[in-house]
Amino acid sequence: MIYDIRHVTTYEYESPVSFARCTLRLEPRDGNGQELISHKIEIRPRPSERHVRRDFFGTLTESIVIEAAHRNLRIDSRSRVSVARKPPARDAASPSWESIRDIAFEATSLGPASPVGYVFASPLVPVLRPVSAYAAESFAPEKGILAGAVDLMHRIRTGFRYDPKATAISTPLDEVFDKRHGVCQDFAHVMIAGLRGLGLPAAYVSGYLRTIPPAGQPRLQGADATHAWVSLWCGAELGWVDFDPTNDLLVANDHIVLAVGRDFSDVSPVDGIIVGSPKQKLGVAVDVQLVD
Repeated sequence: MIYDIRHVTTYEYESPVSFARCTLRLEPRDGNGQELISHKIEIRPRPSERHVRRDFFGTLTESIVIEAAHRNLRIDSRSRVSVARKPPARDAASPSWESIRDIAFEATSLGPASPVGYVFASPLVPVLRPVSAYAAESFAPEKGILAGAVDLMHRIRTGFRYDPKATAISTPLDEVFDKRHGVCQDFAHVMIAGLRGLGLPAAYVSGYLRTIPPAGQPRLQGADATHAWVSLWCGAELGWVDFDPTNDLLVANDHIVLAVGRDFSDVSPVDGIIVGSPKQKLGVAVDVQLVD
């Protein structure tokens, strides 16, 4: 499947901003069943500096500097991506979760694909005893890791309420877990925390969803915005398998990967600092259209 993606971020400032330094993570990933065909970003006002690099996780990261005074900033990202991936069946056989836990801790590499880098707590995903106990209910002794993760994903989908007004990026994980509501970012963080609490390697994935579902299928929660889900290392044979707890899905061709990290703090599409305005209004508009 080929998708055209448009992701527009706008900032309106109460008073003029004299300086801005931003980090952009807006180029979709290339590889693992996804091919980046084209990508471009238009920025207004025009930056005085633009520098591109790959971060530790392999995400293309662009740093920009704007020195002209401005009250509006617009970042318009457009991409074309081809997606062709086939996840394992929900009931497919897989190694026991305990064996995967043990193998992950024995990893000798500290590179971005090594599972050991995703076992420990991260800035936005602490390992909390209640969350670990919640996840443990899905992982009976010797249960296959895939079956356990599918069950945990399903329990989050049915036990938590999707509510865009319930949380903000700064809402602590324990509050999300206690109140059982939030958005895709929150649900991904809860699932990751539970998996890591059992010693399992889990990564945070940001990206997009198909805006218009196939005929007869329900609209996915999280479309028309950036989305988030979980990637779990299931051993050398299965590799990294992606789970969408917001929609109770194993990730296939309706998802487009933007960035991968330990949690949202590693993959924020746009962040940075400004000088000059105490208040700002943020707008984000995402459109994902199937081309072929």
